[in-house]
Amino acid sequence: MKISTDTAKKPTLDKDLDKIVRIEEAAGFVSRGFAGPGLALLFLAAAAIFAALYIGAGQSGLFIVIAAVLGGYMALNIGANDVANNVGPAVGSRALTMVGALLIAAVFESAGALIAGGDVVGTISKGIIDPASVASPDTFIWAMMSALIASALWVNLATIIGAPVSTTHSVVGGVMGAGIAAAGFGAVNWPMMGTIAASWVISPVLGGVIGAMFLAFIKVMIIYRDDKIAAARRWVPVLLAIMAAAFAGYLAMKGLKKVVSLSGWQILAIGAVAGLATYFGTKPLIFRQSEGMENRNQSLRTLFHIPLICSAALLSFAHGANDVANAVGPLAAIVHTAEAGEVLAKVSIPFWVMLIGAAGISIGLVLFGPRLIRMVGEQITRLNPMRAYCVALSAAITVIIASWLGLPVSSTHIAVGAVFGVGFFREWFTSRSSHRREYLARKYERGRKENNQAEAGEQPRRNGMAPEESRRRVLVRRAHFTTIVAAWVITVPAAALLSAATFLVLNTLF
Repeated sequence: MKISTDTAKKPTLDKDLDKIVRIEEAAGFVSRGFAGPGLALLFLAAAAIFAALYIGAGQSGLFIVIAAVLGGYMALNIGANDVANNVGPAVGSRALTMVGALLIAAVFESAGALIAGGDVVGTISKGIIDPASVASPDTFIWAMMSALIASALWVNLATIIGAPVSTTHSVVGGVMGAGIAAAGFGAVNWPMMGTIAASWVISPVLGGVIGAMFLAFIKVMIIYRDDKIAAARRWVPVLLAIMAAAFAGYLAMKGLKKVVSLSGWQILAIGAVAGLATYFGTKPLIFRQSEGMENRNQSLRTLFHIPLICSAALLSFAHGANDVANAVGPLAAIVHTAEAGEVLAKVSIPFWVMLIGAAGISIGLVLFGPRLIRMVGEQITRLNPMRAYCVALSAAITVIIASWLGLPVSSTHIAVGAVFGVGFFREWFTSRSSHRREYLARKYERGRKENNQAEAGEQPRRNGMAPEESRRRVLVRRAHFTTIVAAWVITVPAAALLSAATFLVLNTLF
């Protein structure tokens, strides 16, 4: 039989086509790694052009354009690292998809920065450096540029290694290091630095304790009850009311300070009204939503999905209102000093400067945020909607308590500390709780009778493990714990050393 030429050549042609397809797939895979940095560079170029449109020609204009690029770079890193704390628990608990979380966070971060962002900021970052000690405008500009470069590089490095760090502490360290290099150790407000160092411990411990307390309440009062649905109908509206009150107070205290100034009693009243309205509004909704639900934990989780989505949006709004100053505070100080030729402790932030900060945070979140979102939400410990609810509520309540007590705390440390607290509490509760043992004994007995599969005298088990095995379970990944805590401890000194070295180099060259 004679084989046609086309038929004979077909296998070779197919092989060539397959090679081309594989090359295209490989090229596409490699190029995806460069898409994020490429888009980030486009944003920084746009920030430079945007700043140049508002600033005239001359040396001061060049300084401002360079500072705008550095401020945009810092904003990108804030979005990549800091915003993960707000939406990570919701993503880890599957209440939000990654795309939904990025969309909600980007919109509400920008809204918080532009609507409620502070219009006045301490250029020496919370009183760390006395402006009078850096009287020369040129020296001050180089110091602020050094602080921006150092803090942005440190946050970028932390993001690469997968450690959520405090961008506020990074800026504080950067400003402190540049101030010491410019004016000596006497320029630093050391008592203020002492309170910031204390917050390294206060923030995560307080967040972890509050998160664990709420999880303990949920476990004892809802999860380990024979009739979970009846318990949920009784207590979930109360928990949602507490969340509404906490977030109303949180936003009134931290997120709307530019829009309206409120006293402590007014903030308390706003929280109480929000809590009562939520309780009476959600009680019939929870009753209807729980009708027909199976009496198991999986059913309870659906009751917390919407509150988690709301908490992610509200935390993002408040974060944008507060932490945008970490990116644009030094930039605003450089703009004012370059234009006016004087050094002030506080300056107004121009709208175009705030716009660069808001856009940078959102773009950094979308391009580089998923890595840290997965770290906070999935890799430290396993979260479900009830545990994620405890983390989100702890973040809001801890900030309120710390503000009333006058303690400087980090929202990053609080949120991650709450995740650790929830995980470590589960370890303790799993091995020691009498409530859990009694519940498992009842569950085991029901299962033995229904399935007739357990042998007489076998110990109660959960997920195939006896209590002795359960006590040895590790529910928090220790490698992430040590990495993150180490990054927290060295953030201020690392940013300070990097900033001081940067200042000395810039001062020598220019």
